[in-house]
Amino acid sequence: MSCLLIHGGFFSESDQSHDTKIAKQNALKEIAKKSFEFLKNNSAEETVVFAVSLLEDDELFNAGTGSQIQSDGKIRMSASLMNGETQKFSGVINIENVRHPIEVAQILMKEDDRVLGGNGAKKYATENGFEDFSTEIPQRRKEYEEKLKNGGKGTVGCVALDKDGNLAAATSTGGKGFELAGRISDSATVAGNYANSFCAVSCTGVGEDIVSNATAAKIVTRVTDGMTIKNAFEKTFSELAEIDGFAGAIGVDKNGNMFHQESYPKMVFASFDGERMTVFE
Repeated sequence: MSCLLIHGGFFSESDQSHDTKIAKQNALKEIAKKSFEFLKNNSAEETVVFAVSLLEDDELFNAGTGSQIQSDGKIRMSASLMNGETQKFSGVINIENVRHPIEVAQILMKEDDRVLGGNGAKKYATENGFEDFSTEIPQRRKEYEEKLKNGGKGTVGCVALDKDGNLAAATSTGGKGFELAGRISDSATVAGNYANSFCAVSCTGVGEDIVSNATAAKIVTRVTDGMTIKNAFEKTFSELAEIDGFAGAIGVDKNGNMFHQESYPKMVFASFDGERMTVFE
């Protein structure tokens, strides 16, 4: 049974409007449907890249176009991909001026050196045909200017199970906003994005908390060791609570069981299996 989940960070009732909430719900439903159609004829790895690239193109979410701006006024993005069947992980860290960081991560799958950062990542992207592209939007610049006077926490991701039983996870982020220049999130690490032949997990939230808790890797390892996906999530999030961690995660196991959890409401997500669509409320 093929299925997938996507996430788009967090939604705060206190600082985001009802109209924004409806827009995010509609966007997630549309992207989930398009991605499931793609999944019918493509692998889990190809599908999670496809889904995350759509999320990177949507200005509602903090990845690709619409990414947050760091404290020095620049946008630096991170993204990673993991194929559960091959157990290969690839990613880019703090890459600048590319439209789809997740697609650069995908190209890196063929390399021996599969995680690149900063200027090296940008140079590799250019050499592989990725054109210069500004991902800044006026709203992010306005938010940045406000922060200079005195965050929003979000990332996007997808996990998928394909018709052949293969799993994959992809995650992309524009950071938490106004962070120290060069700060590295969880999104291009196995703490935030992990998959094997048993389970695939993608995280969102505060990267430092997710890394401290090794969230994605813990959940996948526990499912591999025999826990149900529900129990693996609950155990891992109980440990996250011990450090008051701010995170959300989506996951799917090899049997098509999907699960999501958050430490603070509310994570923006959608799941679809061809019949049932579930969207955050």
